[in-house]
Amino acid sequence: MRKLILLATLALAAAVMPSALASASPAPATPATVEAAPTAAQLLAKTSSCQQISNGKYKTDEDVSSKTVAICDANGAVFWKADMDIDCDGQRSTQCNENTDCCYQDDTAFHQSDGKPLNAAKLPYIVVPSSSSIWKYSSSGLKGGGSCAVIYNGKVEYAVIGDTGPSQIIGEASYATAKDLGINPDPSNGGTDSGVTYICFKNSTVSPIENHANAVSKGESLASTFVNNN
Repeated sequence: MRKLILLATLALAAAVMPSALASASPAPATPATVEAAPTAAQLLAKTSSCQQISNGKYKTDEDVSSKTVAICDANGAVFWKADMDIDCDGQRSTQCNENTDCCYQDDTAFHQSDGKPLNAAKLPYIVVPSSSSIWKYSSSGLKGGGSCAVIYNGKVEYAVIGDTGPSQIIGEASYATAKDLGINPDPSNGGTDSGVTYICFKNSTVSPIENHANAVSKGESLASTFVNNN
């Protein structure tokens, strides 16, 4: 009889144990909330005034006489408001070559991780002016592969610094940047005359430079910090 009672007790304990263990187990962790990237309006609100750091201003095109674009300093970034001309330099593609672009060059100032020039038709990148007495981009913590947010007509595109341009002119980005922002990307007749804001984050690097997904991830994070700190 004792043996039967012992077996019954063990069976009852086995039946109760799983539920007891389950109730004692910690609840699964709640995933951390991912902070949403700033909107175009939130970014633009932080560029409403300009603390000019450039020694003078830039022209937007070779054929204009007035210099209207200043480089503005901010906490963690510099920014400027300009037009957008189309850069189609770098790797030859259907969109970017000697036949589509009168000023095509088969190289860019900064190269992919495999040593090849950037691909303007595929990679969103911006062009910074070559260093001059007006402004040296490197003195503001900018370099090839640096992270930038480009804003136009309510849209935000995260791009890298991919090329350098004339020392007296500003406002240029790759075919892919323009296309993603809804701007005509044709190098012969595309671009826009105004309304583009460029925010470049100091001491930042996207690696590898050609990885746009990395550019977006890093750009969104830096943009959030920029909004919070300005």
